[in-house]
Amino acid sequence: MSDEPLRKLLNPAALSRLESLELKARTIVEGYVSGWHKSPYHGFSVEFAEHREYVPGDDLRYVDWKVFGKSDRYYLKQFDEETNFTCQILVDTSESMAYRSEAATWSKLDYARQLAAALAYLIVRQQDAVGLATFDRTVGRLLRPASTPMHLRQLCSLLEQAEPAGESAIGPILHELAERFKRRGVVVILSDFFDDPAEVLLGLKHFHHRRHDVLLIQVIDPAEQDFPFTEPTLFHGLEQWPDEMTDPRALRAAYRAEFAQFTRTLQGGARDMRMDYHLVRTDQPFETALSNVLAHRRA
Repeated sequence: MSDEPLRKLLNPAALSRLESLELKARTIVEGYVSGWHKSPYHGFSVEFAEHREYVPGDDLRYVDWKVFGKSDRYYLKQFDEETNFTCQILVDTSESMAYRSEAATWSKLDYARQLAAALAYLIVRQQDAVGLATFDRTVGRLLRPASTPMHLRQLCSLLEQAEPAGESAIGPILHELAERFKRRGVVVILSDFFDDPAEVLLGLKHFHHRRHDVLLIQVIDPAEQDFPFTEPTLFHGLEQWPDEMTDPRALRAAYRAEFAQFTRTLQGGARDMRMDYHLVRTDQPFETALSNVLAHRRA
């Protein structure tokens, strides 16, 4: 597997700025009692799941020497419950995530890729497990959680392959993924959440019912919040909305009020379910945004 996606999403300069960060589980999650993570389990019990070929950097304690004696190749034993906690990162790849205004360096999806890769790096460095799911109207790629350097490479590769397309159906997708994630843990959702807020909150309630520790990161382009347009503008409709020529000055006040109400509804619903909510803008360095999010969880 090529290291190019890993180098592209996690360059050395970015890694140096992430060294002091860590992701904590705020609530009780399913894992082992270790460090800062609380666990509902007592004692130590693991269940063998499968073998995986050894890659440089893996822990030699898990080498299966019996298999080595028979095949002269190194394989590691993998266990279902080998990490402190599991984090599932959900990345919205619907068409609206392709938007990038002149004020932004990244499209929303590119920015979400950077955040997801950085989070995955921190989680693997903590020796916790991280998984990935991409979605639009349906679930795209689904990567089972693991905590090895090779797994991080695979996760970054899947992020690089994700292309923005299709309409949003966030509420139903959250219901589906809540059913799939059997092990309670941390769920991080990276999306613009441009969908019916009531449907989104119903999907989030499913995760709340299953007692996951949920972190919502709403990725917004600055133009979507500020609406800086002054001249008659042709707005290109995404996700099946038609193109429309209009005078933005006549719409600015109403648009800003509607956008503010939308984010308040999402934030308020998350707060009622004791979920973390953060709005991040793509004109802000992603390391700064991630640092602020994780500092809030520490507090």
